[in-house]
Formats: sequence, C-alpha cells, structure tokens
Amino acid sequence: MRNLRNALLSVMATGLAVTALAQVPAAAAPAAAPAQPKFLSASQLPASHTPWTAGPVRKGVPAEGSVCTTGIAPAAGTRHRDFRTELDTNARQTITVAPTTAKAKALAAELRGALETCLDRLKEQDPGLEGEAFHQGRINVEEGAHVYSIDTSYPEVGSTDIGLHSVGRDGRTVTVVEWGQMGELDGAPLEGFKKTTRTAVAKLH
Repeated sequence: MRNLRNALLSVMATGLAVTALAQVPAAAAPAAAPAQPKFLSASQLPASHTPWTAGPVRKGVPAEGSVCTTGIAPAAGTRHRDFRTELDTNARQTITVAPTTAKAKALAAELRGALETCLDRLKEQDPGLEGEAFHQGRINVEEGAHVYSIDTSYPEVGSTDIGLHSVGRDGRTVTVVEWGQMGELDGAPLEGFKKTTRTAVAKLH
C-alpha cells in the first residue's frame, strides 16, 4: 500500500508540474523589422539610347555628393543607388527614412529649397556659368513630389548640361531622384522623368 501511495503522489506531482508549465505564457516572438523602402530598377528610368545599368544599393550618403543637395540628408537612415548608360547619362536615387514624419517633412522641404536655390549658388561659385532653372510641377503621389530642371552652360567652351531632379515623400520616407547628361532641356526626357519620379515614390512602401 505504501508503494502504491508513493506512486500516486509521484503521478500527481508530475501532473501539477505539467499543468503549471502549460499555464506559463509563451515568450512573444520578436517583432519583424519593417520592410526597407524599395528602389527603382534600371528599367524604370527614363528611356535612353543605350540600356541603363543599375549599381548596388549602398548604405549612407554617396561618397561623391550631389551638386545641389550634398550635406543635407543624414547618413543614418539613408541609402542610395547609382545608374548609368554608355552615353554619359547618369542617374541616382537616394532614400532616407527619418525618425518621425515631422522630420521627414522638414527634410523634404530643405531638399526642395536647396534645389530651388542651386543655380544661384553655382553661379556665385563660378561667375562664368550661365543657365536656367525651373520648377516643373508637383506630382500627386503619396505625400507629393516636386520636379525641377537645371540647365547650365559654359559659353567660353561651348559645353551644356541638363539635370532633372525630384523630391518626394511617403510618410517618414523621403526620396531624391536625379538624372543628368550633356545637352539642353529640349532634349531631356522630362515626361519620362516625371513618370520615373511617380514610380519611385509609389514603390517606397
């Protein structure tokens, strides 16, 4: 009888232990990291005479900054990707995820301001430079995007360059898209660049 009683007590103790373990809540699974914003692909750039080649996505700001907006986007939360063709046409997309929506909004406004004053600043640095700059309109996508063109020339050497730039925002994420080549605005794919900008902002998230 004593052995039977001990066996029953052992079974009861084991059952209580199993029940107690079952009542312990399972540890919560770690929250999944938010998805990184998506970059443009080479096929989403404006049409060119030769195919676009997309470089890798790199962390931080570009080592060689953009002439109009360098030093504005923080390295933290920023990634960039360069594109090129065989005919000296190049492009770049930079994406910054700000800590808050308010900071993203402020960053987008600062980038826009830098583009709006870029040509004047370039002329101050180089009195021989001539050019024209235009705000090419707002694109209604997510929180909006703005497109700019900056046409520069050096009459003494006869060189001309055209750059297309855009700044767009989706929540806490800000993207800048740049396109440039030798030539003038009449030969630039402005409508294609606007389409690229719309795509860039729409695919961020």
